[in-house]
Amino acid sequence: MTAVLMRAAAFVAIILMGYLLKRTGFFQAKDFYLISRVVIRITLPAAIVSNFSRITMERSLLTMCIIGILCNFVTIGIGYITNLTRSGDSKAFAMLNMSGYNVGNFTMPFVQSFLSPVGFAATSLFDAGNSVMCTGMTYSLASMVAGEGEKPSVGKMVKKLFSSVPFDAYAIMTMLSILKIRLPGIIISFADTAGAANAFLALLMLGIGFEIRMEKEKIKKIIRMLGMRYSIAVIMAAGFYFLSPFSLEVRQTLAIVTLGPIAAVAPAFTADLKGDIEMASAINSLSIVISIVAITAALILLL
Repeated sequence: MTAVLMRAAAFVAIILMGYLLKRTGFFQAKDFYLISRVVIRITLPAAIVSNFSRITMERSLLTMCIIGILCNFVTIGIGYITNLTRSGDSKAFAMLNMSGYNVGNFTMPFVQSFLSPVGFAATSLFDAGNSVMCTGMTYSLASMVAGEGEKPSVGKMVKKLFSSVPFDAYAIMTMLSILKIRLPGIIISFADTAGAANAFLALLMLGIGFEIRMEKEKIKKIIRMLGMRYSIAVIMAAGFYFLSPFSLEVRQTLAIVTLGPIAAVAPAFTADLKGDIEMASAINSLSIVISIVAITAALILLL
C-alpha cells in the first residue's frame, strides 16, 4: 500500500508541478501543444513498442479492442438516455462529455508503472478500440443527434485512425506480436529509452493543460454528469474484475482503465458542435482529479 501511495503521490506532484509552473509563467498555454506532440508522436509510441516487445501476444487479448468500443457505446448511450427530455444539443453534449477514456496521456503512466507488460498490452489494445470511437464515431453520432445532419463516414474515421501515430504503433506491434516477429535490438533499445520518459511528460502535460472555470448555475449539471460517469465506471470496474473470464493481470487492467478520465478530445469536439466549451473543459479537468483518487484506490485494493 505504501509503495502505491508514494507512486501515486509522485504522479500528483508532477501534475501539480506542471500546473504551478504554468501559473507562474514558466510554461505558456502553447507549451501544452508542444509537449502533447512529443508525447503523442514520440514517447507514447516508443512506450508501446518497448512494452509489446516484452510479451508473447495471446489472441484472447485482441478482445480488449472490442471491449474498448463497447465501453464507449455504454457511456454514449447513458449520456443520450439520461437527456431524453432535453434538447438535441444537450443530448449531444452529454454523449461527448460522458464518454471515451483518456488512456494514452493519463491511464497509461499508471499501468506502465504498476502493472506488467501484459497489462500494458491489454491497455493498449483497449485504447485501440477506444480510439475508434474517440477519433470520429462518437462525434459523428453526437452531430446527428444535435441536428447537424452529418452521417458517420467510415472513410473519414479510418483516415483519422491511421493518421494517429499511437494507433499505428498499436496496430503494427500487435501484428508483429501475433506473427512472433521481433524487432532489432537497437530499435527496442531506443524505444526503451524514449518510452521511459512517457509517464513524466504525459503527467506534466496534464498539469499544464489543467483548468477549471465554471459558473455556479452549471455546477449541478457538472456534478450530475460526473456522478453518472463514475457510477458506471465503478460498476464496470467491479464487473470486469469479479466476473470476466480473463487472467488476473487483464482483470486488474480493465478495472483500472475503466476508472480513467473522460477523453481529452471531448472539449474540442464540443467546440466543433458549438457547445459549451467552458463546461466541457471543467468536466474534463475534474474527471482527471476524480480518476487520480479512483485509480489510486483501485491499485491499493487490487495489487
